[in-house]
Amino acid sequence: MGLGEVNRTETYRERIARRAAQEIEDGMIINLGIGIPTLVADFIAPEKRVLFHAENGILGTGPSPANGEENPMLCNAGGFPVTLVKGAAFFDSATAFAIIRRGLLDMTILGVLEVSQRGDIANWIVPGKRVPGMGGAMELAQKAKQVMVLTTHLDKNGRSKIVRECSLPLTAKAAADLIITDMAVMEVREDGLYLREVMEPYSVADVIGATEAELKLDGDVGVFR
Repeated sequence: MGLGEVNRTETYRERIARRAAQEIEDGMIINLGIGIPTLVADFIAPEKRVLFHAENGILGTGPSPANGEENPMLCNAGGFPVTLVKGAAFFDSATAFAIIRRGLLDMTILGVLEVSQRGDIANWIVPGKRVPGMGGAMELAQKAKQVMVLTTHLDKNGRSKIVRECSLPLTAKAAADLIITDMAVMEVREDGLYLREVMEPYSVADVIGATEAELKLDGDVGVFR
């Protein structure tokens, strides 16, 4: 089975987002980064009251709109269409960043280019390539109470994105708390990176073999289906 599809009905991106949603608790205020993180809003249980924050000035974005029901005037910081939940608020970008910098976000969920076994994050630039900008990633990674990373385990060339040391320019040092990929769930602790779960159909050996970083085990490793 390839990395692009884990079964006939769910893509690897959706599975990562569905697993990430299980870490979200009732009452949280959360920022979703561009890419896989934006899908997390689609998997929040209805009984959980969660407010998603966007740097362009929204608190209270909801799931993605159905095809044909997009509001062209309503989008997240990545420019993708969003919906609103009851109680949503609009404000300017300065206020949006003030919320981040005051440490008021319970969690930020980010995509990465690389993440190290110490939780260092590199997600804003590849040297020599043009990018639109770093956005709010540096503030988010440093100021949110929890930082979750969502990414594919391997890059397009088959190299591990979970590394011992980041080779790309850093967004933040020792920022990531939890890493969820299409192969595994890993927790960053003071003494190293621990393998918490593997994604079906992968085994512990599969994940260790595909990971450049040193992975530690602490008791039984769960399986996410």
